[in-house]
Amino acid sequence: MSHLILPSKQPVLSRRGWGAWLIALIVLCAVLPALNLWVPQDSALHMSDFAVALMGKIMCYAICALAMDLIWGYTGILSLGHGVFFALGGYAMGMYLMRQIGLDGNYKSELPDFMVFLDWKTLPWHWTFSGSFLATALLVVLAPGLVALIFGFFAFRSRIKGVYFSIITQAMTYAAMLLFFRNETGFGGNNGFTDFKRILDMPLATPGMRMTLFVLTAITLLACFVLARWLVSSKFGRVLQAVRDAETRVMFSGYNPVGYKLTIWVISAMMCGVAGALYVTQVGIINPSEMSPANSIEMAIWAAVGGRATLIGPILGAILVNGAKSWLTVAYPEFWLYFLGALFIGVTLYLPDGVVGLIKKIKRSTP
Repeated sequence: MSHLILPSKQPVLSRRGWGAWLIALIVLCAVLPALNLWVPQDSALHMSDFAVALMGKIMCYAICALAMDLIWGYTGILSLGHGVFFALGGYAMGMYLMRQIGLDGNYKSELPDFMVFLDWKTLPWHWTFSGSFLATALLVVLAPGLVALIFGFFAFRSRIKGVYFSIITQAMTYAAMLLFFRNETGFGGNNGFTDFKRILDMPLATPGMRMTLFVLTAITLLACFVLARWLVSSKFGRVLQAVRDAETRVMFSGYNPVGYKLTIWVISAMMCGVAGALYVTQVGIINPSEMSPANSIEMAIWAAVGGRATLIGPILGAILVNGAKSWLTVAYPEFWLYFLGALFIGVTLYLPDGVVGLIKKIKRSTP
Protein backbone atom coordinates (compact mmCIF):
# COMPACT_ATOMS: atom_id res chain seq x y z
CA MET A 1 0.00 0.00 0.00
CA SER A 2 1.52 3.32 -1.05
CA HIS A 3 1.60 6.29 1.25
CA LEU A 4 1.30 9.93 0.29
CA ILE A 5 4.56 11.72 1.08
CA LEU A 6 4.04 15.38 1.86
CA PRO A 7 6.86 17.83 1.10
CA SER A 8 8.96 18.68 4.14
CA LYS A 9 8.77 22.21 5.47
CA GLN A 10 11.58 24.31 4.11
CA PRO A 11 13.65 26.53 6.42
CA VAL A 12 13.36 30.26 5.93
CA LEU A 13 17.05 30.40 5.02
CA SER A 14 19.70 27.74 4.65
CA ARG A 15 22.80 27.75 6.83
CA ARG A 16 24.70 29.46 4.01
CA GLY A 17 21.83 31.91 3.59
CA TRP A 18 21.86 32.87 7.26
CA GLY A 19 25.62 33.29 7.03
CA ALA A 20 25.28 35.68 4.09
CA TRP A 21 22.48 37.54 5.90
CA LEU A 22 24.67 37.94 9.00
CA ILE A 23 27.60 39.19 6.91
CA ALA A 24 25.33 41.75 5.25
CA LEU A 25 24.09 42.87 8.69
CA ILE A 26 27.66 43.34 9.97
CA VAL A 27 28.80 45.19 6.86
CA LEU A 28 25.80 47.54 6.69
CA CYS A 29 25.38 48.17 10.41
CA ALA A 30 28.97 48.13 11.67
CA VAL A 31 31.64 48.27 8.95
CA LEU A 32 30.18 51.03 6.75
CA PRO A 33 29.22 53.29 9.70
CA ALA A 34 32.76 52.93 11.02
CA LEU A 35 34.22 53.85 7.62
CA ASN A 36 32.07 56.98 7.53
CA LEU A 37 32.31 58.19 11.12
CA TRP A 38 35.77 57.17 12.28
CA VAL A 39 38.00 56.79 9.23
CA PRO A 40 39.65 60.15 8.26
CA GLN A 41 38.24 61.85 5.18
CA ASP A 42 41.60 61.84 3.42
CA SER A 43 41.81 58.04 3.71
CA ALA A 44 41.03 55.83 0.72
CA LEU A 45 38.81 53.73 3.01
CA HIS A 46 36.62 56.66 4.08
CA MET A 47 32.97 56.39 3.09
CA SER A 48 31.72 59.82 2.07
CA ASP A 49 28.48 61.41 3.23
CA PHE A 50 27.29 61.36 -0.39
CA ALA A 51 27.81 57.59 -0.54
CA VAL A 52 25.90 57.16 2.72
CA ALA A 53 22.95 59.19 1.40
CA LEU A 54 22.98 57.33 -1.93
CA MET A 55 23.13 53.90 -0.30
CA GLY A 56 20.39 54.82 2.16
CA LYS A 57 18.13 55.90 -0.71
CA ILE A 58 18.88 52.76 -2.72
CA MET A 59 18.11 50.53 0.27
CA CYS A 60 14.67 52.20 0.48
CA TYR A 61 14.18 51.41 -3.20
CA ALA A 62 15.31 47.82 -2.56
CA ILE A 63 12.49 47.41 0.00
CA CYS A 64 10.04 48.53 -2.71
CA ALA A 65 11.60 46.07 -5.15
CA LEU A 66 11.06 43.28 -2.61
CA ALA A 67 7.44 44.33 -2.23
CA MET A 68 7.05 44.30 -6.02
CA ASP A 69 8.52 40.80 -6.21
CA LEU A 70 5.98 39.48 -3.71
CA ILE A 71 3.04 40.77 -5.73
CA TRP A 72 4.41 40.32 -9.25
CA GLY A 73 7.07 37.63 -9.10
CA TYR A 74 5.26 35.27 -6.72
CA THR A 75 1.60 36.14 -7.34
CA GLY A 76 1.68 37.16 -10.99
CA ILE A 77 0.03 40.55 -10.45
CA LEU A 78 1.86 43.39 -12.19
CA SER A 79 1.21 46.60 -10.29
CA LEU A 80 2.07 49.93 -11.86
CA GLY A 81 0.79 51.89 -8.88
CA HIS A 82 3.07 50.99 -5.98
CA GLY A 83 4.51 54.50 -6.10
CA VAL A 84 1.37 55.78 -4.37
CA PHE A 85 1.96 53.49 -1.36
CA PHE A 86 5.59 54.61 -1.18
CA ALA A 87 4.47 58.26 -1.26
CA LEU A 88 1.73 57.77 1.35
CA GLY A 89 4.27 56.44 3.83
CA GLY A 90 6.54 59.34 2.94
CA TYR A 91 3.80 61.93 3.41
CA ALA A 92 2.78 60.45 6.78
CA MET A 93 6.37 60.83 8.01
CA GLY A 94 6.71 64.23 6.30
CA MET A 95 3.70 65.59 8.20
CA TYR A 96 5.33 64.64 11.48
CA LEU A 97 8.66 66.18 10.43
CA MET A 98 6.88 69.40 9.43
CA ARG A 99 5.32 69.61 12.90
CA GLN A 100 8.77 69.08 14.41
CA ILE A 101 9.97 72.31 12.79
CA GLY A 102 7.84 74.21 15.33
CA LEU A 103 8.62 77.92 15.55
CA ASP A 104 11.82 77.59 13.49
CA GLY A 105 9.98 78.12 10.21
CA ASN A 106 10.17 81.30 8.14
CA TYR A 107 6.90 82.61 9.63
CA LYS A 108 7.67 81.62 13.26
CA SER A 109 4.32 79.86 13.52
CA GLU A 110 3.22 76.52 14.90
CA LEU A 111 1.61 75.90 11.51
CA PRO A 112 3.79 74.74 8.61
CA ASP A 113 5.00 77.62 6.43
CA PHE A 114 2.86 76.70 3.42
CA MET A 115 -0.29 76.86 5.57
CA VAL A 116 0.63 80.33 6.86
CA PHE A 117 1.30 81.44 3.28
CA LEU A 118 -2.16 80.20 2.26
CA ASP A 119 -3.66 82.05 5.27
CA TRP A 120 -4.85 78.92 7.04
CA LYS A 121 -5.65 79.40 10.73
CA THR A 122 -5.79 75.82 11.96
CA LEU A 123 -4.48 72.41 11.00
CA PRO A 124 -6.72 70.29 8.72
CA TRP A 125 -8.41 67.29 10.33
CA HIS A 126 -6.03 64.79 8.73
CA TRP A 127 -3.11 66.46 10.54
CA THR A 128 -4.66 65.67 13.94
CA PHE A 129 -2.15 62.99 14.96
CA SER A 130 0.84 64.38 13.07
CA GLY A 131 2.45 65.68 16.26
CA SER A 132 2.88 62.16 17.68
CA PHE A 133 5.73 59.95 16.49
CA LEU A 134 3.91 56.79 17.61
CA ALA A 135 0.77 57.76 15.69
CA THR A 136 2.93 58.62 12.70
CA ALA A 137 4.66 55.24 12.83
CA LEU A 138 1.24 53.58 12.76
CA LEU A 139 0.02 55.79 9.90
CA VAL A 140 3.12 54.96 7.85
CA VAL A 141 1.88 51.36 7.80
CA LEU A 142 -1.89 51.80 8.08
CA ALA A 143 -2.43 54.55 5.48
CA PRO A 144 -1.01 52.63 2.49
CA GLY A 145 -2.42 49.39 3.91
CA LEU A 146 -5.96 50.79 4.11
CA VAL A 147 -5.82 52.28 0.60
CA ALA A 148 -4.51 48.96 -0.73
CA LEU A 149 -7.22 47.04 1.14
CA ILE A 150 -10.06 49.14 -0.28
CA PHE A 151 -8.66 49.21 -3.82
CA GLY A 152 -7.68 45.54 -3.82
CA PHE A 153 -11.00 44.37 -2.36
CA PHE A 154 -13.01 45.80 -5.24
CA ALA A 155 -10.43 44.96 -7.91
CA PHE A 156 -9.91 41.34 -6.91
CA ARG A 157 -13.59 40.74 -6.18
CA SER A 158 -14.30 41.94 -9.72
CA ARG A 159 -11.67 39.49 -11.00
CA ILE A 160 -9.72 42.21 -12.77
CA LYS A 161 -6.38 40.82 -13.81
CA GLY A 162 -3.59 41.04 -16.33
CA VAL A 163 -3.03 44.22 -18.29
CA TYR A 164 -6.37 45.65 -17.11
CA PHE A 165 -5.24 45.51 -13.49
CA SER A 166 -1.92 47.16 -14.41
CA ILE A 167 -3.75 49.98 -16.18
CA ILE A 168 -6.12 50.76 -13.29
CA THR A 169 -3.23 50.75 -10.78
CA GLN A 170 -1.44 53.25 -12.98
CA ALA A 171 -4.62 55.34 -13.15
CA MET A 172 -4.86 55.18 -9.34
CA THR A 173 -1.38 56.59 -8.78
CA TYR A 174 -1.89 59.27 -11.41
CA ALA A 175 -5.17 60.36 -9.80
CA ALA A 176 -3.48 60.47 -6.39
CA MET A 177 -0.66 62.59 -7.81
CA LEU A 178 -3.16 65.12 -9.22
CA LEU A 179 -4.98 65.20 -5.87
CA PHE A 180 -1.81 65.88 -3.88
CA PHE A 181 -0.81 68.66 -6.29
CA ARG A 182 -3.82 70.70 -5.13
CA ASN A 183 -3.07 73.22 -2.35
CA GLU A 184 -6.46 72.81 -0.68
CA THR A 185 -5.75 69.17 0.22
CA GLY A 186 -3.23 70.31 2.84
CA PHE A 187 -0.19 68.43 1.55
CA GLY A 188 1.94 71.34 0.38
CA GLY A 189 0.85 71.35 -3.25
CA ASN A 190 3.52 70.87 -5.90
CA ASN A 191 6.29 71.79 -3.43
CA GLY A 192 5.34 69.10 -0.94
CA PHE A 193 7.21 69.00 2.37
CA THR A 194 10.85 69.94 2.94
CA ASP A 195 13.22 71.90 5.19
CA PHE A 196 12.97 69.28 7.95
CA LYS A 197 15.01 70.02 11.06
CA ARG A 198 14.32 67.45 13.77
CA ILE A 199 13.01 63.98 14.49
CA LEU A 200 12.04 62.99 18.03
CA ASP A 201 13.26 66.49 19.01
CA MET A 202 16.79 65.62 17.85
CA PRO A 203 18.55 67.41 14.95
CA LEU A 204 18.39 65.58 11.62
CA ALA A 205 21.48 67.16 10.04
CA THR A 206 24.12 65.50 12.21
CA PRO A 207 26.50 62.65 11.30
CA GLY A 208 25.18 60.51 14.15
CA MET A 209 21.52 60.89 13.17
CA ARG A 210 22.32 60.37 9.49
CA MET A 211 24.08 57.12 10.29
CA THR A 212 21.33 56.05 12.70
CA LEU A 213 18.78 56.37 9.90
CA PHE A 214 21.13 54.51 7.54
CA VAL A 215 21.46 51.60 9.98
CA LEU A 216 17.72 51.57 10.64
CA THR A 217 17.07 51.37 6.89
CA ALA A 218 19.56 48.49 6.53
CA ILE A 219 17.93 46.56 9.39
CA THR A 220 14.48 47.16 7.88
CA LEU A 221 15.64 45.88 4.48
CA LEU A 222 17.16 42.73 5.96
CA ALA A 223 14.08 42.15 8.14
CA CYS A 224 11.78 42.57 5.11
CA PHE A 225 13.89 40.04 3.22
CA VAL A 226 13.48 37.46 6.00
CA LEU A 227 9.74 38.21 6.19
CA ALA A 228 9.41 37.75 2.44
CA ARG A 229 11.35 34.47 2.56
CA TRP A 230 9.12 33.22 5.36
CA LEU A 231 5.99 34.16 3.41
CA VAL A 232 6.98 32.52 0.13
CA SER A 233 8.34 29.35 1.76
CA SER A 234 5.13 28.77 3.76
CA LYS A 235 1.89 27.14 2.63
CA PHE A 236 0.58 30.64 2.02
CA GLY A 237 3.43 31.29 -0.38
CA ARG A 238 2.88 28.03 -2.24
CA VAL A 239 -0.76 28.98 -2.77
CA LEU A 240 0.35 32.37 -4.10
CA GLN A 241 2.61 30.68 -6.65
CA ALA A 242 -0.21 28.33 -7.60
CA VAL A 243 -2.46 31.37 -8.16
CA ARG A 244 0.24 32.84 -10.38
CA ASP A 245 0.58 29.69 -12.47
CA ALA A 246 -3.02 28.42 -12.63
CA GLU A 247 -5.61 30.45 -10.74
CA THR A 248 -8.56 28.47 -12.10
CA ARG A 249 -7.11 25.19 -10.82
CA VAL A 250 -6.59 26.78 -7.41
CA MET A 251 -10.29 27.66 -7.30
CA PHE A 252 -11.25 24.09 -8.27
CA SER A 253 -9.00 22.84 -5.46
CA GLY A 254 -11.14 24.64 -2.90
CA TYR A 255 -9.07 27.78 -2.32
CA ASN A 256 -10.41 31.30 -2.73
CA PRO A 257 -7.68 33.29 -4.53
CA VAL A 258 -9.23 36.64 -3.57
CA GLY A 259 -8.21 36.40 0.08
CA TYR A 260 -4.66 35.34 -0.76
CA LYS A 261 -4.16 38.03 -3.38
CA LEU A 262 -5.65 40.72 -1.15
CA THR A 263 -3.44 39.73 1.79
CA ILE A 264 -0.17 39.84 -0.15
CA TRP A 265 -1.29 43.03 -1.89
CA VAL A 266 -1.78 44.79 1.47
CA ILE A 267 1.50 43.45 2.89
CA SER A 268 3.32 44.66 -0.22
CA ALA A 269 1.76 48.13 0.10
CA MET A 270 2.75 48.37 3.78
CA MET A 271 6.35 47.51 2.94
CA CYS A 272 6.39 50.34 0.38
CA GLY A 273 4.95 52.72 2.99
CA VAL A 274 7.76 51.91 5.43
CA ALA A 275 10.30 52.43 2.64
CA GLY A 276 8.75 55.82 1.85
CA ALA A 277 8.97 56.96 5.47
CA LEU A 278 12.65 55.98 5.70
CA TYR A 279 13.31 57.66 2.35
CA VAL A 280 11.88 61.01 3.48
CA THR A 281 13.97 61.16 6.65
CA GLN A 282 17.17 60.68 4.64
CA VAL A 283 16.45 62.59 1.43
CA GLY A 284 14.71 65.47 3.19
CA ILE A 285 11.85 66.09 0.78
CA ILE A 286 8.56 64.54 -0.36
CA ASN A 287 6.31 65.90 -3.10
CA PRO A 288 3.64 64.57 -5.49
CA SER A 289 6.24 63.67 -8.13
CA GLU A 290 6.96 60.53 -6.09
CA MET A 291 3.52 59.33 -7.22
CA SER A 292 4.27 59.73 -10.91
CA PRO A 293 3.51 56.59 -12.94
CA ALA A 294 7.15 56.54 -14.10
CA ASN A 295 8.30 55.82 -10.53
CA SER A 296 5.99 52.83 -10.26
CA ILE A 297 7.19 51.53 -13.61
CA GLU A 298 10.78 51.79 -12.36
CA MET A 299 9.91 49.48 -9.47
CA ALA A 300 8.79 46.85 -11.95
CA ILE A 301 12.02 47.36 -13.90
CA TRP A 302 14.12 46.72 -10.76
CA ALA A 303 12.33 43.41 -10.22
CA ALA A 304 12.62 42.41 -13.88
CA VAL A 305 16.31 43.29 -14.16
CA GLY A 306 17.27 41.46 -10.98
CA GLY A 307 15.05 38.44 -11.55
CA ARG A 308 11.46 37.88 -10.49
CA ALA A 309 10.47 35.30 -7.88
CA THR A 310 13.97 35.24 -6.37
CA LEU A 311 13.74 37.98 -3.68
CA ILE A 312 17.47 38.65 -3.81
CA GLY A 313 17.14 39.51 -7.52
CA PRO A 314 14.94 42.61 -7.11
CA ILE A 315 17.29 43.91 -4.40
CA LEU A 316 20.20 43.44 -6.80
CA GLY A 317 18.17 45.03 -9.59
CA ALA A 318 17.41 48.12 -7.46
CA ILE A 319 21.11 48.49 -6.65
CA LEU A 320 22.26 48.06 -10.26
CA VAL A 321 19.65 50.29 -11.89
CA ASN A 322 19.86 53.11 -9.34
CA GLY A 323 23.65 52.92 -9.22
CA ALA A 324 23.72 53.30 -13.00
CA LYS A 325 21.13 56.09 -12.76
CA SER A 326 23.27 57.99 -10.24
CA TRP A 327 26.26 57.86 -12.58
CA LEU A 328 24.48 58.40 -15.90
CA THR A 329 22.36 61.35 -14.74
CA VAL A 330 25.62 63.15 -13.97
CA ALA A 331 27.78 61.96 -16.87
CA TYR A 332 25.14 61.66 -19.62
CA PRO A 333 21.87 63.13 -18.30
CA GLU A 334 20.21 63.27 -21.72
CA PHE A 335 20.70 59.53 -22.30
CA TRP A 336 19.45 58.15 -18.98
CA LEU A 337 15.86 57.43 -20.05
CA TYR A 338 17.05 55.83 -23.29
CA PHE A 339 19.33 53.58 -21.27
CA LEU A 340 16.51 52.60 -18.92
CA GLY A 341 14.20 51.74 -21.79
CA ALA A 342 16.89 49.77 -23.62
CA LEU A 343 17.74 47.91 -20.41
CA PHE A 344 14.14 46.86 -19.85
CA ILE A 345 13.70 45.72 -23.45
CA GLY A 346 17.00 43.86 -23.42
CA VAL A 347 16.23 42.06 -20.17
CA THR A 348 12.73 41.13 -21.36
CA LEU A 349 14.02 39.70 -24.66
CA TYR A 350 17.31 38.10 -23.66
CA LEU A 351 17.28 37.71 -19.87
CA PRO A 352 13.73 36.73 -18.88
CA ASP A 353 15.02 35.49 -15.51
CA GLY A 354 17.08 38.63 -14.88
CA VAL A 355 20.60 38.92 -13.55
CA VAL A 356 20.07 36.16 -10.98
CA GLY A 357 18.89 33.82 -13.73
CA LEU A 358 22.01 34.65 -15.78
CA ILE A 359 24.27 33.91 -12.79
CA LYS A 360 22.54 30.57 -12.22
CA LYS A 361 22.91 29.70 -15.91
CA ILE A 362 26.63 30.49 -15.80
CA LYS A 363 27.07 28.33 -12.68
CA ARG A 364 25.31 25.41 -14.32
CA SER A 365 27.46 25.66 -17.44
CA THR A 366 30.71 25.92 -15.47
CA PRO A 367 32.29 22.46 -15.01
